[in-house]
Amino acid sequence: MTPAARVQAAIEVLDAVIEAAKGEGAPADRIVAEYFRARRYAGSKDRRAVRELVYSVIRAIGPVPGNGRDAMLAFGRAEPANHHVLDLFDGSPHGPAPIEAGAIEAKPGLAPDWLVAALARSGVRGEAAQALMGRAPLDVRVNSLKADRGAIDLPEPGEHLAAPQGLRFSPGTRVEEWDAYREGLVEVQDHGSQLACLAAGVRPGETVIDLCAGAGGKSLALAAAMENSGRLIACDTDKRRLGNLAPRAGRAGAGLIEPLLLDPGREIEALADVAGKADLVLVDAPCSGTGTWRRKPEAKWRLTPRALEKYAALQDRLLDVAAQLVRPGGRIVFVTCSLLDEEGSKRIDGFLARHEGFEPRAVNLPLGTPRAEGTRLDPFHHGTDGFFVANCGSAC
Repeated sequence: MTPAARVQAAIEVLDAVIEAAKGEGAPADRIVAEYFRARRYAGSKDRRAVRELVYSVIRAIGPVPGNGRDAMLAFGRAEPANHHVLDLFDGSPHGPAPIEAGAIEAKPGLAPDWLVAALARSGVRGEAAQALMGRAPLDVRVNSLKADRGAIDLPEPGEHLAAPQGLRFSPGTRVEEWDAYREGLVEVQDHGSQLACLAAGVRPGETVIDLCAGAGGKSLALAAAMENSGRLIACDTDKRRLGNLAPRAGRAGAGLIEPLLLDPGREIEALADVAGKADLVLVDAPCSGTGTWRRKPEAKWRLTPRALEKYAALQDRLLDVAAQLVRPGGRIVFVTCSLLDEEGSKRIDGFLARHEGFEPRAVNLPLGTPRAEGTRLDPFHHGTDGFFVANCGSAC
């Protein structure tokens, strides 16, 4: 592909990403993969160049653009380092048509204006806000059921992180091709996610409920911390995502994990045998994902004020469910990968107001910044994805 053809390909991918963002369609990485699956003539260098250009444009544009061409034009004019892109609108074969006078362009920026304002109200502004559009490293957790960070032999040396089994590698490291990955010695997991699991403070022999387990990344970390002793119920309402947990648990040797598919609104019914008996309920609640923009920058285009309200209402409901599951003296650890107070401190304030039998407890982590009754992790200050973590204890 010529440089101009690469720009045109990126515009076409951006068109698909924009439409998907408006209609809750496929994520950008899947759209890129499907685009090139239908164009097998494109070489690996072309695919990599187009992908990098697509993500660079997404990171540079604030509000949802009208189309990919407008977004590319705005990207080209935003910074001197990008001006060369404009020269490729030359009308050459497979390239973008020449720029016309009065062309409508997208607006550069961090995110839609309402979302930038919401982040600022939550104390995320300036360099801390811009860091959300950086590029994430690749972090792994050494599985302590099978190995130890101090003794494991890996193809590349990783940077030791604050989490006791955490290692960091450069983006693009092909961890999935390592024998250690195939044998369950390591799991890909962001450092912030590892620290959130550390905040749970689980011990062998406890009864633990991971109420929103998804594909089970945090369940696997909890199982390792529990040393495969006790009971760990990994719940979710998404059958497809939860179905990924069993093979991962088998590879990791996490034999105590019990996957449980839940029916929304009937969680207590499904968990009746452990209601009021859990030592810990981890509520890793569905959220806007503002803390994961380094990995999914198009998520900023998917979020609306109404969607944020729905996430907050769901988080409140899940916390109320957790309150019925935890035993006297037990604890609820609330986690969201969001930096918005609407999905963090405000949810905990509301929970504590509704449930007088609970009180905030310290979140003991080697990294983090206090935020109301919890702790915040973010890319700028801590080099992690963005997380809010809170610990609420039940009175004995």
